[in-house]
Order: sequence, then structure tokens, then C-alpha cells
Amino acid sequence: MEAEAAMAAAAAATGAVRVEKVRGRSAVTRCFAKYPLKLIAPSKVSTTSSSITSSAILWQAGRASSGAAWLYAITYGGGIVSGDIISCTVAVGDGCAAAMTTQASTKVYKAVDSKCSEQVLEARVGKDALFALIPDPVTCFSMARYHQKQVFHVFSNSNLVVVDWFTSGRYESGEKWNFSFYKSINHILLEDQPLFIDSVLLEQSSNFSIADRMQEYNVVAMVILLGPKLKHIQDQMQDEVKKMMSVQLRPPTSAGGRYSTRSQPLHPQRPPIIASCSPFGRMGTGMVARITAVSTESVYSFLRHHLAALEPFLGACPYPAS
Repeated sequence: MEAEAAMAAAAAATGAVRVEKVRGRSAVTRCFAKYPLKLIAPSKVSTTSSSITSSAILWQAGRASSGAAWLYAITYGGGIVSGDIISCTVAVGDGCAAAMTTQASTKVYKAVDSKCSEQVLEARVGKDALFALIPDPVTCFSMARYHQKQVFHVFSNSNLVVVDWFTSGRYESGEKWNFSFYKSINHILLEDQPLFIDSVLLEQSSNFSIADRMQEYNVVAMVILLGPKLKHIQDQMQDEVKKMMSVQLRPPTSAGGRYSTRSQPLHPQRPPIIASCSPFGRMGTGMVARITAVSTESVYSFLRHHLAALEPFLGACPYPAS
């Protein structure tokens, strides 16, 4: 029954990728996509091409030492229109390393007749394998409706990096938290048993709008790190986040000492970025970091710094500075 279900899912998919060992290196042995999805698995990248992102250029520079396979998921027209359903399956074989990213933020356009735009990803990560899902953020336009679900099947020694994040919309143009509906679901199954289940839902309410609840913050992100190869990255991120937040959330002190009469603000300024880290799984084999920030660039900087240690595995630092 499970094999039949997997075959049915593959048949209905708009994209399918398989990464296997070929001559001791991770290689894309299958790459299929149909409208509205397009998958690019570059083998060589010219550093003189203006159409290639800086991450692709860095990837080419480090590919020989890492042996990782890279994939770019893009959509025709640069976004997802109302009613689009994109379904993709990824299989990363034992001992392989693969990264899946985007070339820009995923734009979700205005819903027509209340139809949702949907994305579904199902990934299987083999034994001693590494899969890094490191896209740019989802940006929902005014009145958009978006739903995504991501399911990851892992073994006890699989390694997984997931970055799942979204913005308030085109906030620099004044369009801030104006979309109608956003839902993101992430499941991690350890040998078909639930290990991590997470759901984020934002929906406009008659009592409080999303903008009322989010205040000045424009970006929400989640980072999942799982597996023995990523333990040092988990530990470093937890330590640095703890130090950062202890400074940012420290109550202001009066410059005049204990008996100063200088008044303190009733509503102290909120920090521009807030983050927390929590372990999950038996013996804390996994860690989830949650971030909210005023600006997209501050989250890019956070991800660039904390995921830089992936370079030896992937051949490039995720989210390089442009």
C-alpha cells in the first residue's frame, strides 16, 4: 500500500528529483518538472553571467570539494497565481548531499474567487545523507491565499536543514500584512513515526487584523536543524541566540543610579529581531529556531551567519551577500 501511495504521489507531482551517488559524488539522476514549476540542476555556472545568482556562483567555486548537488526551484512568471497547485518529491540517496533553493522570493498573487495557491513538498533523506531546503522567503500580495505543506522522511543518522519563512508582503511599498490567508505545515517523520510537527496559520479576523497582531514586524522565519553532522551548528546557534536576546531584552537601567528620578519610557522600543531556540527529539537530536524581525535583510544576515558552517557540506555558504 505504501509503495502504491508513493507511486500515485509521484504521478500527480509537478516536479520530481532524485539524487544518488555517481562515481563517489552526489548527482541528480532524475529531474522532472511541468508547468507551473521549473527545476534547474546546474552542472556548470559561468561567473560572468548576470542572470545567475551569487549563491550559484559560489556553488560553482566550491562544488569540487563538497560533491553536493544543487537544485533551483522557480515558477514561470516569477510567482504562484491563484489556484496553482505545485507538488514536488525529492529523494536524497544514502550518503548524498543536496541543497534546494530559489532564485528570488516566492511571490503569491491575489486570490481569485477565494482560490488558494498551494505548494506541497515531500522529501526522503537517506542514511548519512544531508538535505538542505534553503529558499528565499514567501511574499504574499494583497488578498492572496496561500497554503503549503512539507513532509520529510528521515532515518536516525539523516541530516536535515529546513528554512521556512515569509514576509508581510511588499511592505516597502506600503503593502503590509494585507494577504487573506497563510498556512504552512512541516512534518518530520523518523522511520515513519512523527518526530516534529509544526503549523503556522495567519488569517484576517473581524476583530483583529494580521497587521494589528504583528505590529512593526515584517518577517517570520523558522530554521530546523536535525542530525549528527549538524550538532555543532545547533550548539553554536543556541549559544549565540541566547547571548543576543539576553542583551536585547535586558530591562533598561537608569543612568542616574538607584535613586535617580529620571523617568523610564512606559513602552520601551522593541528589538528589531527576536529569536529563540528549542531542542526536539530524543536526546535533543534536532533544534528549531524561530525568528521575527522588522526587516528581511536582518533575517538574511541571521541565516547567512548561522548557516555559514554548511559550506564544507554544500560547497557554498547559503544566502551569500549580494
